[in-house]
Amino acid sequence: MAERGLEPSPAAVAALPPEVRAQLAELELELSEGDITQKGYEKKRSKLLSPYSPQTQETDSAVQKELRNQTPAPSAAQTSAPSKYHRTRSGGARDERYRSACNKGLIRIQKEFSLVRIYSEDIHTEAVQAALAKHKEQKMALPMPTKRRSTFVQSPADACTPPDTSSASEDEGSLRRQAALSAALQQSLQNAESWINRSIQGSSTSSSASSTLSHGEVKGTSGSLADVFANTRIENFSAPPDVTTTTSSSSSSSSIRPANIDLPPSGIVKGMHKGSNRSSLMDTADGVPVSSRVSTKIQQLLNTLKRPKRPPLKEFFVDDSEEIVEVPQPDPNQPKPEGRQMTPVKGEPLGVICNWPPALESALQRWGTTQAKCSCLTALDMTGKPVYTLTYGKLWSRSLKLAYTLLNKLGTKNEPVLKPGDRVALVYPNNDPVMFMVAFYGCLLAEVIPVPIEVPLTRKDAGGQQIGFLLGSCGIALALTSEVCLKGLPKTQNGEIVQFKGWPRLKWVVTDSKYLSKPPKDWQPHISPAGTEPAYIEYKTSKEGSVMGVTVSRLAMLSHCQALSQACNYSEGETIVNVLDFKKDAGLWHGMFANVMNKMHTISVPYSVMKTCPLSWVQRVHAHKAKVALVKCRDLHWAMMAHRDQRDVSLSSLRMLIVTDGANPWSVSSCDAFLSLFQSHGLKPEAICPCATSAEAMTVAIRRPGVPGAPLPGRAILSMNGLSYGVIRVNTEDKNSALTVQDVGHVMPGGMMCIVKPDGPPQLCKTDEIGEICVSSRTGGMMYFGLAGVTKNTFEVIPVNSAGSPVGDVPFIRSGLLGFVGPGSLVFVVGKMDGLLMVSGRRHNADDIVATGLAVESIKTVYRGRIAVFSVSVFYDERIVVVAEQRPDASEEDSFQWMSRVLQAIDSIHQVGVYCLALVPANTLPKTPLGGIHISQTKQLFLEGSLHPCNILMCPHTCVTNLPKPRQKQPGVGPASVMVGNLVAGKRIAQAAGRDLGQIEENDLVRKHQFLAEILQWRAQATPDHVLFMLLNAKGTTVCTASCLQLHKRAERIASVLGDKGHLNAGDNVVLLYPPGIELIAAFYGCLYAGCIPVTVRPPHAQNLTATLPTVRMIVDVSKAACILTSQTLMRLLRSREAAAAVDVKTWPTIIDTDDLPRKRLPQLYKPPTPEMLAYLDFSVSTTGMLTGVKMSHSAVNALCRAIKLQCELYSSRQIAICLDPYCGLGFALWCLCSVYSGHQSVLIPPVELENNLFLWLATVNQYKIRDTFCSYSVMELCTKGLGNQVEVLKTRGINLSCVRTCVVVAEERPRVALQQSFSKLFKDIGLSPRAVSTTFGSRVNVAICLQGTSGPDPTTVYVDLKSLRHDRVRLVERGAPQSLLLSESGKILPGVKVVIVNPETKGPVGDSHLGEIWVNSPHTASGYYTIYDSETLQADHFNTRLSFGDAAQTLWARTGYLGFVRRTELTAATGERHDALYVVGALDETLELRGLRYHPIDIETSVSRIHRSIAECAVFTWTNLLVVVVELCGSEQEALDLVPLVTNVVLEEHYLIVGVVVVVDPGVIPINSRGEKQRMHLRDSFLADQLDPIYVAYNM
Repeated sequence: MAERGLEPSPAAVAALPPEVRAQLAELELELSEGDITQKGYEKKRSKLLSPYSPQTQETDSAVQKELRNQTPAPSAAQTSAPSKYHRTRSGGARDERYRSACNKGLIRIQKEFSLVRIYSEDIHTEAVQAALAKHKEQKMALPMPTKRRSTFVQSPADACTPPDTSSASEDEGSLRRQAALSAALQQSLQNAESWINRSIQGSSTSSSASSTLSHGEVKGTSGSLADVFANTRIENFSAPPDVTTTTSSSSSSSSIRPANIDLPPSGIVKGMHKGSNRSSLMDTADGVPVSSRVSTKIQQLLNTLKRPKRPPLKEFFVDDSEEIVEVPQPDPNQPKPEGRQMTPVKGEPLGVICNWPPALESALQRWGTTQAKCSCLTALDMTGKPVYTLTYGKLWSRSLKLAYTLLNKLGTKNEPVLKPGDRVALVYPNNDPVMFMVAFYGCLLAEVIPVPIEVPLTRKDAGGQQIGFLLGSCGIALALTSEVCLKGLPKTQNGEIVQFKGWPRLKWVVTDSKYLSKPPKDWQPHISPAGTEPAYIEYKTSKEGSVMGVTVSRLAMLSHCQALSQACNYSEGETIVNVLDFKKDAGLWHGMFANVMNKMHTISVPYSVMKTCPLSWVQRVHAHKAKVALVKCRDLHWAMMAHRDQRDVSLSSLRMLIVTDGANPWSVSSCDAFLSLFQSHGLKPEAICPCATSAEAMTVAIRRPGVPGAPLPGRAILSMNGLSYGVIRVNTEDKNSALTVQDVGHVMPGGMMCIVKPDGPPQLCKTDEIGEICVSSRTGGMMYFGLAGVTKNTFEVIPVNSAGSPVGDVPFIRSGLLGFVGPGSLVFVVGKMDGLLMVSGRRHNADDIVATGLAVESIKTVYRGRIAVFSVSVFYDERIVVVAEQRPDASEEDSFQWMSRVLQAIDSIHQVGVYCLALVPANTLPKTPLGGIHISQTKQLFLEGSLHPCNILMCPHTCVTNLPKPRQKQPGVGPASVMVGNLVAGKRIAQAAGRDLGQIEENDLVRKHQFLAEILQWRAQATPDHVLFMLLNAKGTTVCTASCLQLHKRAERIASVLGDKGHLNAGDNVVLLYPPGIELIAAFYGCLYAGCIPVTVRPPHAQNLTATLPTVRMIVDVSKAACILTSQTLMRLLRSREAAAAVDVKTWPTIIDTDDLPRKRLPQLYKPPTPEMLAYLDFSVSTTGMLTGVKMSHSAVNALCRAIKLQCELYSSRQIAICLDPYCGLGFALWCLCSVYSGHQSVLIPPVELENNLFLWLATVNQYKIRDTFCSYSVMELCTKGLGNQVEVLKTRGINLSCVRTCVVVAEERPRVALQQSFSKLFKDIGLSPRAVSTTFGSRVNVAICLQGTSGPDPTTVYVDLKSLRHDRVRLVERGAPQSLLLSESGKILPGVKVVIVNPETKGPVGDSHLGEIWVNSPHTASGYYTIYDSETLQADHFNTRLSFGDAAQTLWARTGYLGFVRRTELTAATGERHDALYVVGALDETLELRGLRYHPIDIETSVSRIHRSIAECAVFTWTNLLVVVVELCGSEQEALDLVPLVTNVVLEEHYLIVGVVVVVDPGVIPINSRGEKQRMHLRDSFLADQLDPIYVAYNM
């Protein structure tokens, strides 16, 4: 304990003078309440202690010495590490010290009086300690989350900054530390605490990119990861050789998302064949040092997850099985009830008393008129001193005045505001019992029905809306309150009371005496004998948070008073001290009703007084010689904490100490501890009387005051395991998992009790079974106001026997309490229905779990003992969530240590896993009116992601045991049998084709020419002035045009420069480095004229050279370019000092700028000898981060242009608009090739210009009345997001898109249906036809497989079943079906193209109900990969491969690397046959193989993106079989931890996967390439290299 400055030991504190101790206690309270800063607290504290400082320290050292003798020797794992870094304390010994300190009374005045529950709860604490000790023997290691320091600093930096090892300089200390840590690692993390200390130290202040050794391990530990990596096959299916070189391009360095960056991976992987396994680079997991922090943590996570979980999962499930969830089999050893069926238990008969009043109001009239001077109620001021005593005479006269005023003075004579039977709200603060009592009895006398509620503090109190609903449903229009209270209510600017959220409009009436009218002499209230008419309504909050009104009749109110008076043996003139809320429950029944019935005197001690003076109720008992006190466990606890302030109190007058929450799991120890402390103050053991109450059944049972000397009632020590199955078993074997409960006495006089099953029909339980307690008597509530259905199930229950026939005809009321009737008809309560958590068919009680959490040394971590436990429904079962408030001064280490120990304790004692454990900052959980935690509101905040935890630990791997079994692929089914099976089943083989080129009639002169260069020359002669290209700037003005002749001339000049300056030969490769424009096109044709091979490359980004230049350099190197053609500006950039920092600028090949060219003609133009010669190279970075170049021959170029021309009906009078990047794939073909081939005019819009003018693209389409336009997804997204709220502006500018026939998105991915639909819907208002938008599909091997074109049917959409898709099956479902996915056709297959769907493993064709790889055969397929070395096998496999079976023609196919399927539609194709639609599902490389199933990242990402408004973007990848989810947070950083449970829940619910790691990062961190596709592999490498600087990393257990 002596960790903070001058912290004296408990013994030393006890030695201080009482007044100093009192001041210290006050200081502690101020600190915990947040009224004083930590610094101020320490200053004042040291000032107080300075006079006693020397003796304090002496005492302290003595105590230290004594304690040291008890501490066992540290374990081997600890001794091996230097003590400087391992502040490991033996937890068991510390708890022993702590407990012995409690028992010896040494504990210093507690830091908080409101520790709400008993921490020194010996029975439970011992169980928890034993459980933790047992866990410690097991090897337990929890990876601690990584957190960005700035976000969650809750405490002074020095309190929580661990020793910083991230800048591990090679000094002696750091080497020693590394050795120690690796030694500890080899000890297999034997001790949870030493591990926790180390992990704390590792996750140092920020996760800096430099700290690859941030944990301080030496590289030797990579061996321990070998087994993990040996199993990771990171295999790229259709991946070409990875030709990348080292570039550490950390994209997150720039604050904006680098939208147009193609990032190759950062690992050095040279020429690896498909067969070779990248993870064989043992010291680098994909080029990342194994010893980086992230990998270590994931390794710890894997080690932890290897521990067996309960119950073990079965091996496999059959492929076609539609069942989702593994139904937990009942445990054969589970205890079963063996007793006979119980019979209802009767209480003693209600005595007949001759002078018993006919109604409660009659009793008031009698005492008010005959005993007017007798005290009825005393109120206390804030210091706990009596401030006002209400006599019976005053109560009677004031209640009369109020009743008269209510009935006669509020409206006019003909139209009174209130009539008898109306409901009114009573709004009085907890420190004003006098005004409340007058108002309550005034309402009873006026025969209006009072509804007492809490004083609203703000417009949106926790649960306030539900209270409003109750007021509305009760039809309340009037609220009674006091003047003081009215002044304190929140007001609007003009002084009116605010309209509370969800409340009806209320008229406020002040009931202070001065505003009431005296009734005339002849006016008398109407007091009839008590009947079943309602007397008052008590509000009750249900488990879900809804508020219901329990209506109590006048007869029940009277009978209940009579039963209480008989059970408690009340007599006239007794004094009763009430610490409870007097507005409801026992506080109302004893302190407001029974006292009036028996002419007793109540002293009401409000909650606010208890906060400042916890002993006030004991002092009141002593001062007034009170016979009865009404308390809760917390009041006993507070009194014990503060009892040393008052040595001379006496409790000998008490004959009954009624403990109203005697049903709590911690009540036994509270009562015992209180008795042992106060027996010396005269408290009699038999005076302690626990009772059980509920709003519906009122008092269920109460222990009668005992006879001195008689033996005390017994205890039940029950097995927790038995309890969870609802069976009573006395615990014998394992005392750790036992629950000790005390009885709550006998059934009430005149009552009957039975126990029924908590769920289903009200069947009577067996005698050894736990069920819901039901009571039958005249003393319970009669209904929930206005809720007839629920009322019937609760207030009119007829129990049935096991055969289902009713037992008797007496209706019972469900009390909402769980328990049993023990020997001697004693009633035992073990929990509440509201706190029941049903997990995997077993019942757990929230209060029991809270008690366990509190028993784990919670003082250092948990603020005021505030812990909430509830369950949430995730994946077909309830999951337990524990939320606690964290003390402001708790360190990260303490918090994490407490969390991991709580998990272990709950697991051991309750045999149930905790799904989520969250710590929130102090005072942030929603409060109930008396300061408790509002559970349902907390649960709601948790589920909607607004709880804002500062620490969170999710354990889905431990808890979720009902996942479907992993799928096992069926071995040995060959492609032939699959095909025969399909034929037998009558299924088509999945194949489709575009129009046959041979049958298309073309009278086109272009067909004479085989080469594109020849076509340009021919056009320059035939139509010299026909404009082929127009380039627009951001303003929409034409900055440059090119006619056929101009382009030809420009190309000639460039060709001559290549010969003169570059000295190039035919066949040399030339890199073209230009911004999107006409210069790029001219340079391309210049290369063709000179016989060179052009390679178009995106220019580097001037503001982000470090990230973009290395890619340029890599393409230049890989393509072995002999020369670079570029502009002057870019040439300067390539040679600049900034560029030199990123790459080696001295070794660039010849750079030629083409800005000022000499007017020189080429003597002759180059003509390739054959059309199979290479025309150009197309380089692109795939989404998996692979850089690949493909070779395009002249014949392929010609065929591609022809296919596009035929599909889109392009000819010279047509105009198209292109807003695409012109560097690779179909974008390049449309920008540079098609216009020259077909002669149409292309309006070129560089996408980068859109950032300056969002209207540019649409305005251009409108201005030139363009019918066909091409764009990318990035452009479409930019317009959808940017112009979403500007449609009216577009209309006023006169933009109309009704001219558009096709708007085609060029893509190499699954169509983004949602984006396309939003775009169509958004611009429908300005004339865009919903049929216009479509998409293309191309891949590396063939850049254009599908393109919608102008003729043929519209694109079709289908809904497929996601579950089947994971099994590579395609099952069509209806729209709205659960787990359905909407897919759209990727345009129409181009003329001359054939596709077939193939099983990627067997290479056999599949039926059209299967998902398989799309293979393509077409004249414009690329001729192979361009690589430095020849990789024949890969080339043959990807470009020239044959089906393994069923293709007699032996067609050569190219593998696209994309999964898809073919469906025959009802539509008619141009050929007149039914149309076959091709649907692309996703890239094979990107798929995640998890649990034997195939997942597509985009599906998981779509689910995650929907869960919270603050998620900007999301990406998933796997690492060592763990699913990692990265989310970009666009909200405030305090929302980061809210996302962890939401992400885990949604992936589990929708995809049946457990997320291993959740990483929360800033916006723009997820890298996106030029086509708008996420680069997940690059993200993975950055994550493993610790370069993301995440806000938070959560490792799910």
